[in-house]
Amino acid sequence: MINHQFVDFANIIKDSLRKIAIDFQSDSSLKELRFRILDWWALHGRHDLPWKKLSNSNDFIQDSCQELDPYSIWIAEVMLQQTQVVVMLPFWKNWMSIFPNVHLLSQAPLDKVLFLWQGLGYYSRAHHIHHASIQLRGTDWPRTLEEWMVLPGIGRTTAGSILSSAFNLPFPILDGNVRRIFARLTACREYPSASLDSHFWRLSILLLDKARPRDFNQALMDLGALVCTNRNPKCSLCPLTQSCSAYAIQEPCSFPMKKNSRKLSIQLIGVGVIFNERDEVLIDQRLNEGLLGGMWEFPGGKQEAGELIEQTISREITEELAIEVKVGQELISFVHTYSHKRLRFVVHICKLVSGVPQPLASQQVKWIDPCSLSAYAFPSANAKIIKALMNYLETN
Repeated sequence: MINHQFVDFANIIKDSLRKIAIDFQSDSSLKELRFRILDWWALHGRHDLPWKKLSNSNDFIQDSCQELDPYSIWIAEVMLQQTQVVVMLPFWKNWMSIFPNVHLLSQAPLDKVLFLWQGLGYYSRAHHIHHASIQLRGTDWPRTLEEWMVLPGIGRTTAGSILSSAFNLPFPILDGNVRRIFARLTACREYPSASLDSHFWRLSILLLDKARPRDFNQALMDLGALVCTNRNPKCSLCPLTQSCSAYAIQEPCSFPMKKNSRKLSIQLIGVGVIFNERDEVLIDQRLNEGLLGGMWEFPGGKQEAGELIEQTISREITEELAIEVKVGQELISFVHTYSHKRLRFVVHICKLVSGVPQPLASQQVKWIDPCSLSAYAFPSANAKIIKALMNYLETN
């Protein structure tokens, strides 16, 4: 039963909070919250999102019976995972100009899909979209959570957002923005957990405006993205302040609770930019499985104990490519932080000494003109290497 179980009144909230705590079983309280959220959204929401427009039109949908394009919404929703609208919008527009429908996407080679995704990060999303497009080709668009969630890369929130946005079906969502709103409304001091998420899902179901799920879900996401932000929330502009427990105790930024993140250690990676006698450089394509699968990169690997970085580069290249190189001057070194680790890349110019490159730890290897590097999909960390290489070539 969803009631006051989210809020630890006895330990953390003053008695006055009892007067403003939301009764989530009260129809009148829920209707009032829905009204305030939708009223705010009508004036201040993001009404210019192109995937929320009618197909082949600049008009935004007015009739709840009208349907929007599930394909463009699906692509947008997946791109928005771990990415803000302002960052993903140019990628989405470029994607839709090249792959305007699921049929064309399903026929495209994975290399081209990854190339278009280059710069968005979390490349498993591109793999999932490509695989799902093959499954969706020639079928009707799914109309249930179950049908969407069997597709790779689609969770309950993404499925609910697609179904409510495209078909105006009453499915709730619980993305990071919505979770943050609920945590502050209830002043929930629990750490994020599966149990807590189950409570928030029930709250999302109760609060959903079943007559206007398309608008309501978008309104919640906009409220979290524009007002109830992670840092510096704009409480003075929020339509829910009189019902917000975190606002009542003047601690909105204390919610939701976060576990102390552990300090990430730095791992040293040696990388070789290898030239042959024709002044071509060698690149290899990662296996599709695992992190950054299918992307291209310059060969190298982790430094082992007691090794000089030049020894690391020489050893890794021999192990991965079955060739011998002469390791020359350092090109660049820098630290790149991923969500779960930090890597220091130390990159050296190398010359091929002997052997023919073999893809012993990759899909394929290629000798290419350095000017052609922009035609291949590289992880974002490699952009610094490529820039440094271009500067090196200009001065040498």
